[in-house]
Amino acid sequence: MASIGGDPSGLVVRGVCMMSTSWRDKQHPSLINFIATFLAANSYRLNFLSTSPDFVFNNGGTSVAFVFETNWDSEKEAAVFSRVNALKRQFKHLYVVYVVTTTEQIESFNQSYFNSYSRYGMELGCPTFVPVCDLEMGFEKIVKIAHARGVCKQQDIVTTMRNERAQAVQCMDAFLRVLTSIPGIDSHDANALAQAVGSIEAIAKASKEFILENTDLSTEKAERIFRFFRDPQYYLSPKIN
Repeated sequence: MASIGGDPSGLVVRGVCMMSTSWRDKQHPSLINFIATFLAANSYRLNFLSTSPDFVFNNGGTSVAFVFETNWDSEKEAAVFSRVNALKRQFKHLYVVYVVTTTEQIESFNQSYFNSYSRYGMELGCPTFVPVCDLEMGFEKIVKIAHARGVCKQQDIVTTMRNERAQAVQCMDAFLRVLTSIPGIDSHDANALAQAVGSIEAIAKASKEFILENTDLSTEKAERIFRFFRDPQYYLSPKIN
C-alpha cells in the first residue's frame, strides 16, 4: 500500500481519521477494510464516531471535514446540497468528494451543480467538489487533501515560530542597547539584569537594594542604573565609559 507525501514509512504529518458510523454502516465491508488498511499504511489512526460529515481528519493541528458521495444520484441532489450547506457553516475546511463512473453521471452532476446556486443557495467554489472515478481513488484523494492541509498548517507554525524568534532577537538587541548605554554597564551586566529583574520597565522601577540582592552587580553599578532611570540630568549628560 503506497504512502502519501513521499515517505515510505508513513506520513510526515500523522493524525486521526474519524469516520461517521452512519456512513460506515451503509458501505460494503470491503471498502471499510480498504480504508482501514490505507490509513494504517499512512500512519493514521481510525476512529468511528457519530460525526455529521462522513470523515473528519485531525492532522497537523487542523481539522478537515469531508462528504464522500460514493455514487452520484441526481434524485438525491437536494439532500446532498442542503447537507453540504449546513456543514460548511460548521467547518472551515470542507470538501465534497463524489464518485462518477459514467458520462451520464458526469453530465448529471454538472447540471445539478450549476443549478445549485439558484436552487440551494450554494456558492461557487465553497466548498470544493472533487470528482473521482472510483471509490478507492476517492478515499486516496481524501487522505491526500487532509495531508496537504496538515503540511500547510505545520509550515504556518514553523513560520510563526521563526518570526517570533526574530522578534525576540530584535527585542533583546534593543534591550542591550538601552542598558549598555548606561556608563559602566556591559553586556554581561545587561544579561544578568534581564534574567534577574526582567524587562526595561521592571529594571527602571527596581530599587538599588533589589538589584544588589538579585544580581552580581556592584554597588556602584546598581547606583548608576538607579540614577539613569530617575535623574534626567544624569541620563542626558555626555556618556564617558
